[in-house]
Amino acid sequence: MHSWAVFEKEATKSERRTFDRLTAPAEVQAFLDGVTYSSEEIYRCPLRVLRERKGHCFDGAVFAAAALRRMGYPPLILELLPNSRDDDHLLAVYRQDVCWGAIAQSNFTGLRSREPVFRSLRELVMSYFEQFYNTDREKTLRGYTLPINLNVLDSRQWMTRDATMREIAGCLDRATHKRLLTRRMVLRLTPVDKRSFLSGLMGAVTKGLYKPRKPRSTQS
Repeated sequence: MHSWAVFEKEATKSERRTFDRLTAPAEVQAFLDGVTYSSEEIYRCPLRVLRERKGHCFDGAVFAAAALRRMGYPPLILELLPNSRDDDHLLAVYRQDVCWGAIAQSNFTGLRSREPVFRSLRELVMSYFEQFYNTDREKTLRGYTLPINLNVLDSRQWMTRDATMREIAGCLDRATHKRLLTRRMVLRLTPVDKRSFLSGLMGAVTKGLYKPRKPRSTQS
């Protein structure tokens, strides 16, 4: 059965009504801003995020992709790839006219949505560069994946099954990866200034922050 049909069948009337009220990307982001950030190492499918109002960046991006699909956009997600000293980050991406925008759930203030004003995916991804850092104030973004369309997993009921989230993670692992920085660029990076660092962590769930364990290195 089509994943949307299963969602309609399993969601309550109230849940369907809440979901149907999300009629623009900004409304989806506003919904995610009200979702409690999860530090748990579990996945929540879109229906469970809607039901529990809880999720991390992976859950939030997949939920946003489902909501975008309801609006008529393809359900696209891509992964922002850090060095070895940080967590990755997921975005739901969409195009309006010829420009890309994004929706995201994040523990960092600066890693959430982007307006659809970016002419390429790379341009969109690079808008996250300065805000993508770890608790040692290192700028850690190094690459990204090309988007995957979640329609390919319709038969796996990705909108209503938590188990399918691991299949989505596998698809991202196999997606084409794009590198952003050369080794020379990495060596020249400077730490995030203290004021930007603190502003980005405003309201963060401390337990959900990645804490680097390896010795500091600008070459990773």
